[in-house]
Amino acid sequence: MALTVATWNVNSIRARMHALLPWLAEHEPDVVCLQETKAQDHDFPADRIAAAGYHVAFRGEKSYNGVAILSKEPIENVRFGFDDDGPADEARLVHGELKGITILNTYVPQGREMDHPMFAYKLQWFDRIRALLEDRFSAEEPLVWVGDLNVALTEIDVWWGGQNRPDHVCFNPQVTEALELVMGWGLVDVFRKHIPDPGHYTYYDYRTLAGISEGKGWRIDHILATTPLAERSEDVRIDLTPRTGPKPSDHAPVLVCFDL
Repeated sequence: MALTVATWNVNSIRARMHALLPWLAEHEPDVVCLQETKAQDHDFPADRIAAAGYHVAFRGEKSYNGVAILSKEPIENVRFGFDDDGPADEARLVHGELKGITILNTYVPQGREMDHPMFAYKLQWFDRIRALLEDRFSAEEPLVWVGDLNVALTEIDVWWGGQNRPDHVCFNPQVTEALELVMGWGLVDVFRKHIPDPGHYTYYDYRTLAGISEGKGWRIDHILATTPLAERSEDVRIDLTPRTGPKPSDHAPVLVCFDL
C-alpha cells in the first residue's frame, strides 16, 4: 500500500484555488499539508475542497499564517497548536493520524530580521517543537513532519551556495542548528535521503522573475520523517509546475510516497 504525502505553502488558499484544485485532480495525493492559507475559518473554502474528494482540518486567521491538512480519508485525533506556557499558535501547527502515521504540519515563523524579536521567537519555536515531539510522540513510531520550516539546512539549499553573503533569518548558524537539534530527536530529511544533489529548491522570490530558469531559489519546505517511516520512503520530488503557472504561490509543492 502506498501513501503519498505533499506539502505546499499556497500563500493564500482563496487566491490559489485555481491552481490547487486541478493539481489535486492530477496528482491525487493521499494527504496534502498546506501553509499560509491566510483565511479566517469561516472564509476557508472547505466545501470546494470536499467537492474535490478531500476531508480537511484547518485553522487560520485573516491575512496571515494558517495551516490545513487535506486527506482522502478522515484524519483522526486532530490537534492544533502548542499546550506549553507560550502562545498556542494554532494557525501555525496542526497534527493528526492517518493509517497509524502521525502527520505534523507547521508554518514556522520566518523571523523578519536577525535583530527583530520575531527571530528570537523563531528560535524558541524550534525549542518548543522539540519539546512537543518529546512529550507527545516517539521517534520509534511512524511520524512525518512537513511544512514551510523557513530554514535552508545546508549551503546547497540556497542558490548562492559558498559565496560571501550576510546571514539571513532563514540561513545562518543559529537557525540551522536550531532545526538540526529538533531533527536530533529522530528525524530524517527524506528529500536528501533520495536526492543529494544541489540545485533543487522549493521557494522562488516573486521579485526574481528569472529565478526558476536561473536556479535562484531556496529549499525551505521540508519533509522530515522518523527512521521507521523514512526507510519506507520513495519517489520524493518538487513539482515546479504550479510555481510556473498563472498567479502562482512563491512556493512549490513537495511530494513523497511511502510504501506501507
